[in-house]
Amino acid sequence: MLDFETCNAARLRRDPAFDGVFFTAVATTWIYCRPVCPVKQPLTKNVAYYPSAAAAERAGYRPCLRCRPETAPFCPAWNGTKTTVERALKLIEGGVLDDVGVEDLAARLGIGGRHLSRLFQRHLGASPLQVAKTIRLQKAKRLLNDTNLQITEIAYRAGFKSLRRFNAAFADLYKRPPSEIRRRRPRNSNHEGDSHGARA
Repeated sequence: MLDFETCNAARLRRDPAFDGVFFTAVATTWIYCRPVCPVKQPLTKNVAYYPSAAAAERAGYRPCLRCRPETAPFCPAWNGTKTTVERALKLIEGGVLDDVGVEDLAARLGIGGRHLSRLFQRHLGASPLQVAKTIRLQKAKRLLNDTNLQITEIAYRAGFKSLRRFNAAFADLYKRPPSEIRRRRPRNSNHEGDSHGARA
C-alpha cells in the first residue's frame, strides 16, 4: 500500500494512473471512491486510503454510486505480488468460494487456510471471504448497470445461491435494494446522500 501523502496527492490531482491502485474512504459519509471520482473533493482530514475495495468495505464503507468502484481496473494489489495470491484470486473470480470454503481453496494452492488468510491481509487488507463477497457484488452491480437481465438472473450469475442472500448482501452494502439501483441507472445519477459536497 502506498503512503498517505502519495495517495492524497494523486486524489487531489484525480490522477488516472492511480485508478484501481487505491480507494479513498471518507469518514463523514462512509462512502469509498476511486481517486478519479469527479465530485467535490473531501477535506484531507476526513479521508483514509485502502489497497482494495474489499478492504474499504471490510472497514464499513459503501461504494460510491457516481464513480462506480466496481468498474475500476484491477491494480497490482489485486493481481498480487505473490504467485499464490494471484492464483487464489483467479480461482475466487471463477467462483470457487461459491462452492467450497477457504480451507479447500488453500488446499488447492498447497498451503494452509491461515497462511492464505495472512497473505490476503498483507496484500489486500481483507480476508478471502470478504474479497469473494466484494467480487460477487461488483459483478452484480455491473450487470445491473450494463444489462437488462432480470434481478434473479443477475443474482445467480454473480454467484449468489439465492435471491434472498443477494438482496440482503446488496442492501447491506449499498443501503438500498438492487431494484432501486436499476431505477437510478439513467445517465446523471448522483450519490444519494453520496454527494461528497457534504463531506467537507
